Amino acid sequence: MKQAWVRTALVVLVAGAGVHAQQGEIRIRAARLIDGAGRVLPNVTVVVKGSSITAVEPSGATPVDIDLGQATLLPGLIDVHVHIGWHFGAGGRFEPRAPTPSQDILYAAENAYVTLMAGFTTVQSPGQPGDVELRDAIARGVLPGPRILTSIVQITPMSGTPAELRQRVRDLKRLRADVVKIIDSVGGRTGVEQAMTREQWDALCSEARAQELRTMVHAQTSESVRAAVNAGCMQIEHGVGIDASTLTFLAERGAYFDPNVGLVMQNYLRNRSRFLGIGDYTEDSFASMEQTMKLNAALIRKAVATPRLKLVMGSDAVAGGHGRNADEIVERVRQGGQKSMDAILSATSLAAESLGLEKTIGKIAPGYEADVIAVDGDPLADIRALGRVTFVMRQGKVYKR
Repeated sequence: MKQAWVRTALVVLVAGAGVHAQQGEIRIRAARLIDGAGRVLPNVTVVVKGSSITAVEPSGATPVDIDLGQATLLPGLIDVHVHIGWHFGAGGRFEPRAPTPSQDILYAAENAYVTLMAGFTTVQSPGQPGDVELRDAIARGVLPGPRILTSIVQITPMSGTPAELRQRVRDLKRLRADVVKIIDSVGGRTGVEQAMTREQWDALCSEARAQELRTMVHAQTSESVRAAVNAGCMQIEHGVGIDASTLTFLAERGAYFDPNVGLVMQNYLRNRSRFLGIGDYTEDSFASMEQTMKLNAALIRKAVATPRLKLVMGSDAVAGGHGRNADEIVERVRQGGQKSMDAILSATSLAAESLGLEKTIGKIAPGYEADVIAVDGDPLADIRALGRVTFVMRQGKVYKR
């Protein structure tokens, strides 16, 4: 096992060592550009200097440094919900925690690398303590991976009284969390129920605002969703049991909705033998997942049909799903009938807005971070092209070509 971990460490470190910051100006050309703001431009050159985009211009006589031919350029994709540390252990089975903290962080680094190679240059991970060290190492440039935002821990109704919950939020701020993850709905084979009290909601959401921390809420019922948003928490995850009127409520309130319909359940079922028998992963829970997939298919159709709903892209990637994050986008188009451009915007500029980073990432435009990817083909004609990533640049560094 020790030799296997040495090999993993070397793979990650060598990959990182092969990344060099570009000196001066670098010009990247491709057949088309989807800019993240809804525009499609043909035969475009993106000019990068340092870590920023300085120009987007028609290709002409000026030589380029990287010619990507018939590929499509896009902003680096954003996944607002992954569990970057979840992994299969050395025996191939799901491992809630590795035998040592160092192995945990190496698995997470492995997941970060494959996620970046799949074209996702920013992810939000709710969350475990090791996310902080991984986030900081990637930010320093010593490990290849996406920009990471983390909640560090997850807050449940059992986490304390309103006063204790306020203190927990203040503690998360001190520990440098990026977001507060709240789990409201308590699940099981008998269904879900709202568990947070109004006083707990008010404490969590108002304290998060006071500390300038965003919130994301795991909620499965209309009652839970409305309670969270009425208290000021503005991003809802999952929502499998909510009705059409609650989707309209979310749209009217300007809240973000991330239903997770295209990867996570499919991944569990695809890797059934690797999860079965560990923790709560029982035959009954897998039967429940199959039913949830049917409910999710109906949910995404209702969500896509809801005018002005801010539908952001989160995959809820767990062990086995890292690097397949774009499956979520593909399935939203296939199952829900979402327009391909809208699906792309949900994983670029709209996702950036939900993270409070709309002025720095999510678009290919002058002044934005040079998070640029290319895919083989035109994703507006075939959304599956997002799974064929041929080029990855993050903050002006080329990681895949």
